[in-house]
Amino acid sequence: MAELIEALEAEAELPSPPPAILSPRRAIAAATVGNMLEFYDFVTYAFFAIQIGNTFFPTGNAYTSLMASLAAFGAGFITRPLGAYVLGGYADRAGHKPAMLLSMTLMGVGIALLALTPSYAQIGMIAPIIAICARLLQGFALGGEIGSATVYMLEAAQVHRRGFMISWQSASQGIAATIGAGVGFLLTLVLTDAELASYGWRIALLIGASIVPFALLIRRGLPETIHGDEPVAFTSERVRDYWRIIVLGLVIIGSGTIGAYIFNYMATYGQANLSLSVGTSLAAEAANNLAGAITAMIGGWLSDRHGRRLLMFWPQFLFMFLVIPCFQWITTVRDATSFILANIVLAAVTGFIWGPVYAALSESLPKPIRARVFALVYSIPVALLGGTTQMVVTWLLHVTGSNMAIAYYLTAVTALGVLAIWLLPESAPAKLRNPAPA
Repeated sequence: MAELIEALEAEAELPSPPPAILSPRRAIAAATVGNMLEFYDFVTYAFFAIQIGNTFFPTGNAYTSLMASLAAFGAGFITRPLGAYVLGGYADRAGHKPAMLLSMTLMGVGIALLALTPSYAQIGMIAPIIAICARLLQGFALGGEIGSATVYMLEAAQVHRRGFMISWQSASQGIAATIGAGVGFLLTLVLTDAELASYGWRIALLIGASIVPFALLIRRGLPETIHGDEPVAFTSERVRDYWRIIVLGLVIIGSGTIGAYIFNYMATYGQANLSLSVGTSLAAEAANNLAGAITAMIGGWLSDRHGRRLLMFWPQFLFMFLVIPCFQWITTVRDATSFILANIVLAAVTGFIWGPVYAALSESLPKPIRARVFALVYSIPVALLGGTTQMVVTWLLHVTGSNMAIAYYLTAVTALGVLAIWLLPESAPAKLRNPAPA
């Protein structure tokens, strides 16, 4: 690891074009590719959770194997805060570019390791151990990725375009999830059930891992936004000065994490609870991801002109009151039209807030601690809630026997997020007389 870090630092010191000529498209592509890979991997794993469970955790009981598979996926969230602290601090100290190169390398190794590990039937207990280690490595990499990549976009963007630039972090999630669902669906068309269980899911993961070399190539040519003469001081006193931003950010991201992972559970929900076809369930999930991606960019663009709080509060307030009626509609009618349209409406409304949220949190923090603190604020709720949301929802639906349990749960956690958004101060430069420098 030490040799890898030294090599990346040396690479980062090579001459780079000045920030003034950095193409916005190139910055967006370089900074969002890690986030896209995360959500592609998530959707792929969720889609093939049964096959992965049977490969690494065969128990003779379908429910037990599935829960073991989901638990292994959740293990990847445990190391996110550690990655956020270590790689986020590395980004603040050495620069965002070497941190992004390191996180992407580790992410690629983790995905390839999971995809290439032989099954339990071939190597016994070593197989699930390697699979869990691969997930832990992925989690560590992703924990640091979000901080360095998001902050890089903030600092590379023109002041009046920060919200729009950062909105691509959220939009990239929807785009990647849509691609992941599409790849999964195409594989089901060309492979038999036995082939999917044997190697189909591995193909899907390796398709995602194949983007890593191209991502590294793009990131190598980026200019750095941190310079050696800038002070770095991650102290408890400095962090305490921003405790309000940190606490509110934890609540907002936590609420949004549950919502995001519930949306990515909709394909399973449609099939298991509403008896809808695989095609309809996947179409609804693809539609909600695409709708959220589009409105995320619109929300970020509007927040640059009208402020962050306006574009965070009102869409999420409306979303909170739409959840129960939409779920009542889909659980009563139970057809493709209602399921797809309800997914689109809900995802489109809540999608508006994420560009403004990422911009507000990152630009509210001082530059010397920005990458690490933002990464922790993002990664801690994701670690606690992202890996468990699907299991909790599955359990709630099972013990209550009500298909509406998911709606009540989502409404309650959304209400907490709405309150935190209301208390978050405005940070958009267009709304401040003396905006803080990037």
